[in-house]
Amino acid sequence: MWLDPQHLSALSAILRLGSFEAAAAELAVTPSAISQRIKALEDRVGATLIHRGSPCVGTEVGMRISRHADDIGLLEAQLERELTHRDETGPARARIAVPADALAIWFINAMKHVDGMLFDLVIDDQDHSAEWLRRGEVSAAVTVGGQTITGCDAFALGNLRYLATASPEFVAKWFAHGATKEALSRAPCLTFNQKDNLQTVWIKERAGARLSPPTHFLPSTQGFLEAAASGLGWGMNPEPLARPWIEGGNLQEVIPDAPLDVPLTWQVGRILAPALAPLTRSVRRAAAEVMLAPD
Repeated sequence: MWLDPQHLSALSAILRLGSFEAAAAELAVTPSAISQRIKALEDRVGATLIHRGSPCVGTEVGMRISRHADDIGLLEAQLERELTHRDETGPARARIAVPADALAIWFINAMKHVDGMLFDLVIDDQDHSAEWLRRGEVSAAVTVGGQTITGCDAFALGNLRYLATASPEFVAKWFAHGATKEALSRAPCLTFNQKDNLQTVWIKERAGARLSPPTHFLPSTQGFLEAAASGLGWGMNPEPLARPWIEGGNLQEVIPDAPLDVPLTWQVGRILAPALAPLTRSVRRAAAEVMLAPD
């Protein structure tokens, strides 16, 4: 099925910017022209592509077609560079799934060293970022473990070390007699969101049981550190971020020398891998600077 590039760019702009008016401004046309392009595209595919609202959001079909449009943009930019031997092509857009902790620690450093690319980041728990790639909703993702998603190239990035940390006052109050099974079942903990199982995994490794302690849900990497330092609860914080707080006396390990190492992998759709090769190189370099070497 052939789809008009102008129609695809209109759809992509609406879903990225949230309104027909903003898309019209970006594409230098009238909102009426944008509406006509979307109607023609919906007639062409025989499905509704956008839920009109504030903001406008894509239907399942609309999101898939928008992803297709972004992928075409990446491939066209690569082809133009190869044919002209110039790097002055317009920026292509890449939608990437990245865990919040990776973004906070090293992924921005990877992005800044890639020219000619705009990023649309999907932030999700690291255990679930692979699902975005598996559903075809992103071009690449930082995932947990080494299992390769079908149709993707995978590159081991190393291990991100997590430490169970809390304020010294919290440890003295809740773990005065050690991080026993009873203490871990009662002490409030911090959880990034409902998908986050780092605390559960660490408890299972240290206590030998699956416990369900009272928990605060706090979906912010910086907020996680600040909440732990304030004495709100204990939680698994990435060592590169937690170490300065530990050295400053604001945090301490719940159990000394009891880390949880989480292996991360960079996975990219095989068709788009050549177009994303500069990003892949930058991602691997940035990760190597802060993560432990792969096992």
